[in-house]
Amino acid sequence: MPANKTSIHFDISERKVLLRLIDIAVVLAMLYMVSQLFNFDYFKINAVHWVWSIVLGIYLTIFATIFELYNLQKAGKFEVTIQNIILTTSVTVLFYLLTPFFTPELPENRLQIVYFYISINLSLILWRYVYVTFVSAARFNKRVLLIADGPEIERIIDSLEASDPNYKVVGYVKSGENNYTGQHRVSLLEFKNSELFDLVKEHTISEVVVAAPAYEGITLPLYNQLLHMLESGVSIREYTQVYEDINRRVPVQQIDQDFYKFFPFSRSNQNKLYLFFHRGLDLFLSVIGLVLGLLLSPIVFIGNIIGNRGPLFYTQERVGKNGIPFKIFKLRSMVVDAEKTGAQFAQKGDIRVTKFGRFLRNTRLDEIPQFLNVIKGEMSIIGPRPERTVFVNELSKKIPFYEVRHLVKPGVTGWAQVNADYGSTDADALRKLQFDLYYIKHRSFFLDISIIVKTLSTIIFYRGQ
Repeated sequence: MPANKTSIHFDISERKVLLRLIDIAVVLAMLYMVSQLFNFDYFKINAVHWVWSIVLGIYLTIFATIFELYNLQKAGKFEVTIQNIILTTSVTVLFYLLTPFFTPELPENRLQIVYFYISINLSLILWRYVYVTFVSAARFNKRVLLIADGPEIERIIDSLEASDPNYKVVGYVKSGENNYTGQHRVSLLEFKNSELFDLVKEHTISEVVVAAPAYEGITLPLYNQLLHMLESGVSIREYTQVYEDINRRVPVQQIDQDFYKFFPFSRSNQNKLYLFFHRGLDLFLSVIGLVLGLLLSPIVFIGNIIGNRGPLFYTQERVGKNGIPFKIFKLRSMVVDAEKTGAQFAQKGDIRVTKFGRFLRNTRLDEIPQFLNVIKGEMSIIGPRPERTVFVNELSKKIPFYEVRHLVKPGVTGWAQVNADYGSTDADALRKLQFDLYYIKHRSFFLDISIIVKTLSTIIFYRGQ
């Protein structure tokens, strides 16, 4: 490759912003074109009716997030994207029609609503086809040079490429002087003296990721070359920072005992205004949740009588903030004597879960009584899920920093619940802890709203645990 050739790539945050902005732009452009070419007066884009466009853009962004149009793993699959576009457009148009105070009044010619619906679908499908074909193609991959050594290289590559389909490790350079000779899926790139910069240009590297083991570090010649490249504008980042950015979780297995170096906890944990907002959101959503529970109570009562055959509610001791235990309220989803042989994690496809209990879990209706815990101040709407004392004691001995999750109130939902798959092994617990620590480290108004939206997506797609 020519030495002066540069790669074009988009980071995760850039692609998500790109998708959101162009989604709105192509929809408005299509509607404007339709209004100009045809006798279409339901939706006008002009200085008089500018609010209509803003409301449509807000609805589109919210429901596109709920229906996972900005999930990059799925955004690159055109068949899945089409399904999510139809769902997004259907709900967006429905809400748009039902809020005439902010949107146009229903037209006399109801066929215009069909044009409105088709125009939004068509514009999104055409644009997302372009995205899948060009923007998410290999030509826009972020080409990465890894500086690392030892058997952990494969795990590092897996962790980077699994979360970002456009993140490609093209090779690695030894970080130290050890003689590890294991085979890896990417090539060892050799260089001499001052040739590392030339190596970066030759392979069109977008970013250098340093994952040097703490016990080995980086050799002085390599350090000097990295410093030279940094001064020349090459992006050089440390692995744990990259991991946290693209996975949105903290790599606790990589940070040893350097606790305060990696966990400068969010200022929001001491921010009075944020804590006031957070508590207000807790109370507001809890009241709505309890009202919804009352409306659904006839269905729940009947389902419990037919499918559960036993008490409707149950309580259980869980560990709360600062390690203080409390009694959690839930709708019973397992058989009455589910733990007659002792406490155990719920398994995927657990035979102890009743048929109606499975429905309660998948829809998360079993969590509704926990809104009482939230009102009492024992829980929050958002936070790490509370575990039983026996499991906390067990996992704390196996997983570093596990008890850090008790620095905040446990939640009805949380960052781990909307990102991690169902699991009951120690590895699953570690993965969930990584998400929980990310939330504690970065909790904010916008992250809270993101979790609430993702929770709605979990319920809609019937993925409750």
